[in-house]
Amino acid sequence: MTDVSDGVLHTLFRSDQGGHEQVVLCQDRASGLKAVIAIHSTALGPALGGTRFYPYTSEEEAVADALNLARGMSYKNAMAGLDHGGGKAVIIGDPERIKTEELLLAYGRFVASLGGRYVTACDVGTYVADMDVVARECRWTTGRSPENGGAGDSSVLTSYGVYQGMRAAAQHLWGDPSLRDRKVGIAGVGKVGHHLVEHLRAEGAEVVITDVREDAVRRILDRHPEGVSAVADTETLIRTEGLDVYAPCALGGALNDDTVPVLTAKVVCGAANNQLAHPGVEKDLADRGILYAPDYVVNAGGVIQVADELHGFDFDRCKAKASKIFDTTLAIFARAKEDGIPPAAAADRIAEQRMVEARPLR
Repeated sequence: MTDVSDGVLHTLFRSDQGGHEQVVLCQDRASGLKAVIAIHSTALGPALGGTRFYPYTSEEEAVADALNLARGMSYKNAMAGLDHGGGKAVIIGDPERIKTEELLLAYGRFVASLGGRYVTACDVGTYVADMDVVARECRWTTGRSPENGGAGDSSVLTSYGVYQGMRAAAQHLWGDPSLRDRKVGIAGVGKVGHHLVEHLRAEGAEVVITDVREDAVRRILDRHPEGVSAVADTETLIRTEGLDVYAPCALGGALNDDTVPVLTAKVVCGAANNQLAHPGVEKDLADRGILYAPDYVVNAGGVIQVADELHGFDFDRCKAKASKIFDTTLAIFARAKEDGIPPAAAADRIAEQRMVEARPLR
């Protein structure tokens, strides 16, 4: 228990990264479910965030990830203009091995027990079909299939929002939002990344991709025999000469003490959550003249989509909201320049201001 007290509990109660309202540890021995639900803030409304299903190396790692992700959702939802706070859930285990209907139903019962304080959705390792199962036990479930009253795959608007963020970065840096003839490197062409390729190719950008799954790369190359190339790994991608934009679209921590010094791109704008390995990385990027579009701002299209399910889903309405990510990102760059701080810090200040101003109203 010493490691837990020194690590997770310190983060929860005593660190600047803490401040979470509630953390729930869930276990159902019959189905094998072990899960963590973290609610960071309900200042703006019920906490909203996806469910990650992942084979963590330890329970402590799972709790720490849930805390970190939940906090990020508070900021994401605030910057997206949603009336939702931030929450996140993680299910511990390899989804390819232990995911069953019984486990998902048990998880749904735990979410339902919170009475609407937390609204769940898809994340890494969970899919629309999974949310359909969870929804059988919990009405506070989004990311469901259209057949079950949901919006379907949220990665569609996630990629669209990232694309809008890239356009804003291009406008700020080069004075033109067009990405035509720009060279964009995408690390991870799964749920979100492959949609992002479509947006970029439609505008005439040159795209370089990589993914740990060869089939994912092959699918993109088969669809785009021209204008798209592949490299062996992310280490190669970030060193690619002539790269204008780097888009991390896999797991977090992509920007760290090892990768930032060798980045060739002038812009980082991707879909992955928690791209900054530690707070000092944003300054390292700024010192190198690399413009960073805060991840939780540009990847908010998905949460905009699933939040809309609670009000009767309308795709055109959601896409219009996701289009505003362009203006929001530009406003962050302007605030950063005005305050003399990196964009990530500027985004945090704007989000925190919205949460603080909303708190007395609830």
